[in-house]
Amino acid sequence: MVKFFGEYNVKVDDKGRLIFPAAFKSIMPAGSDMRFVVHKDNFAKCLEMYTVSEWERQSEEVRSRLNPTFNENHAKFWRAYMHNCAMVEPDARLGRISIPKKLLEMIGVNKEVVFSGNDYKIEIWAKENFESSFISNEEFISIAGSLSDLR
Repeated sequence: MVKFFGEYNVKVDDKGRLIFPAAFKSIMPAGSDMRFVVHKDNFAKCLEMYTVSEWERQSEEVRSRLNPTFNENHAKFWRAYMHNCAMVEPDARLGRISIPKKLLEMIGVNKEVVFSGNDYKIEIWAKENFESSFISNEEFISIAGSLSDLR
């Protein structure tokens, strides 16, 4: 499994394309599938970007908890979960990707984004929203303490 780390600022060009960070591209195994699924985050004003194999794993895990055939709420949830997704692939020459304008607008992108590696996924933030997404040190310590109680 590929693990993504680091933060990279990227400008959006006039056609709405972004240059996929070379640091992320370089950690992809040679000859691997360079397609990614971009999905609106459920809780934050950002996009999540998964390798296709990771997206398949994640979405199958979610799907396995549902019965959309016989439970109307499960069907509604699954439809909403799959709604704001797109498949993207960096072009071979420059590494540009085209993310649908609708998705970029949902997270407030104007001219610049931040690609933020988050282990098994990449988060894509409007630059203006990225810094304000962090929790305080006090909140981090509080959450860390509550997580330690789970072990």
